[in-house]
Amino acid sequence: MPPKKNPLALNSLQLKTLTLLQHLAQQPGFGTSTDEGVELSELPHAHGDHFHLGSAVVASRDATGLANEGVWVALDRKGLIKSGFPHSVVVTKLGLDYDTGLADEILHRADH
Repeated sequence: MPPKKNPLALNSLQLKTLTLLQHLAQQPGFGTSTDEGVELSELPHAHGDHFHLGSAVVASRDATGLANEGVWVALDRKGLIKSGFPHSVVVTKLGLDYDTGLADEILHRADH
């Protein structure tokens, strides 16, 4: 039997936020490896309707959870992150491995 999709029943905003944190954790120079996962101390800020996240462009509307403490609390409660809202976050090993299924939908590749 295949693994259940979204076994922690994350809502759409939580899934989008975790997808962005996972991608950011994979970018060279953005995160620091720890025993718990990857610590991120700098999060990107939108300029206009989008922002750059490594090699991807993300619509600002898909990133509102990065500034939403409630989203961070929910992800922390489920063990996907260790919140230091709003200054830092550790994406846990569970969070790094969680399949959100959204990377191809919200991480757009562009040349600009």
